[in-house]
Amino acid sequence: MKILVTGGAGYIGSILVPELLKRDYEVVVYDNFMYKQSGLNNVCYNPKFHIVKGDIRDREKLKTHLKWADVVIPLAALVGAPLCNQDPYTATSVNYQATLDMIKELSPNQWVLMPTTNSAYGVGEANNFCTEESPLHPISHYAKEKVKIEQELMQLSNAVSFRLATVFGMSPRMRTDLLVNDFVYRAVHDRAVVLFESHFKRNYVHIRDVCRAFLHAIDNFSQMKGQIYNVGLSSANLSKKELCERIKAHLPQFTFVEAPIGEDPDKRDYIVSNEKIEKTGFTPEFSLDAGIKELIKGFTMIKNANYSNV
Repeated sequence: MKILVTGGAGYIGSILVPELLKRDYEVVVYDNFMYKQSGLNNVCYNPKFHIVKGDIRDREKLKTHLKWADVVIPLAALVGAPLCNQDPYTATSVNYQATLDMIKELSPNQWVLMPTTNSAYGVGEANNFCTEESPLHPISHYAKEKVKIEQELMQLSNAVSFRLATVFGMSPRMRTDLLVNDFVYRAVHDRAVVLFESHFKRNYVHIRDVCRAFLHAIDNFSQMKGQIYNVGLSSANLSKKELCERIKAHLPQFTFVEAPIGEDPDKRDYIVSNEKIEKTGFTPEFSLDAGIKELIKGFTMIKNANYSNV
């Protein structure tokens, strides 16, 4: 099987690509290396691993590699609300237009496994799980573009969309700006965090379980194609305050306080059901507590602002 991973040198890709190679797939990573990342150094020895340095907005350059692939995993994107707000024009050109151009080049025989985001739920209905059928209320520029591209993706017969929960965990191309990663980083290095609207809830998922979901879809594609799946930890629909309490259980010196004024710029607040993907046989392996322990070890080594998207 030949797999093209755009943005494959990023936070998720640098975990996923080695797992694909372990299965003896041939993998092309197409990435512009905008963060100067080198998280795939350890797989360069593998003759089935190939690197193309390029921007997905370069349609002619990308087209050849698209034709080669049996499976396309489009990870290339400007990821996260702050980064997209900082440069909305580039965000739209990459996250929507270039991705749309890319999927329009594909034949009905090629599979597409695309990560979107469950931040599309925005503010969910009170006391109800958001399922894949729930109304979408995207708030951020990032979420709005992901909703638009998911709508286009679902016009294809051979596509799967994964609405990812907030991802956490260590990666060779680390990100410290994701919520769990950020809070644990602050707990390790600052021992304190100030919370805005601490009652807001969201769902979380370990990065290795995200990669396992992609592998699960490859193994079960005929069953899963043409569908949208939430991917998260059903045991981790938590408010920011509850998340801090979990971190404090591992780092008792950690202090968190609620701000008396101010708002969270990322207004999402929802509870998510992951029952649909679980019914296909997928079960996450990594708990939130295991991820917190992992991050504590990682951040004992890391103290560097370069590990953030903004």
